[in-house]
Amino acid sequence: MRGSDAKSGSLFSYVDLDQRVPAKHPLRVIKALADDVLVSLDAEFVRLYEGTGRQSIAPERLLGASLLQAFYSVRSERQLMEQIDYNLLFRWFAGFDQPSKRR
Repeated sequence: MRGSDAKSGSLFSYVDLDQRVPAKHPLRVIKALADDVLVSLDAEFVRLYEGTGRQSIAPERLLGASLLQAFYSVRSERQLMEQIDYNLLFRWFAGFDQPSKRR
């Protein structure tokens, strides 16, 4: 079952991550392109994922995190998760910041 890409802001987070990322940061352009591509793939994701069973992690988040892993040469998925835990830029890019704009 495909996991939801809907995001519910963190319970105790008072930081708007979009404001923390510099306006001219190169990842802003890449994120906009990736978001457009992922929106266009939404129908394909719906077709590929079963409607029943346990929810998975949203493919949009997985693909965003995979891009970060490649861009920043993160050696393992464990290190990637550690980076997402404490790196605001990674959280913002992978979509762990605010309610989804993709849906």
